[in-house]
Amino acid sequence: MKEVKAYVHRSRVADVIAALKDSPMWVGERGGRWHNLAVYVVKGSLLPLDSNDQHYSMDLGDEMVNEYKLELLCEDTEVDQIVAALHAAARTGQSVAGWITVTDLARVIPIH
Repeated sequence: MKEVKAYVHRSRVADVIAALKDSPMWVGERGGRWHNLAVYVVKGSLLPLDSNDQHYSMDLGDEMVNEYKLELLCEDTEVDQIVAALHAAARTGQSVAGWITVTDLARVIPIH
């Protein structure tokens, strides 16, 4: 099993979520909607798309942008499709528009 995380611009997050939910792998091998997508607003250092994106953080003492962090778990066989959907939907045309990470999970225990 894998954990996929993506850091994307706020202007792309709705399209990214829609792309994931429209993908055939979203249902998963076990059937039903068992992917648990978590979405967080985070402060990051991505290049702003325009001047409205960037703000000065008094707490961090630097200019930051609000970006979104998405996390989900998936089967090993689904990871390439999920990464492809994330990558295609998150593009902004900038040289660095975010990051996608994939981590192997040693153990996953569902809570019933």
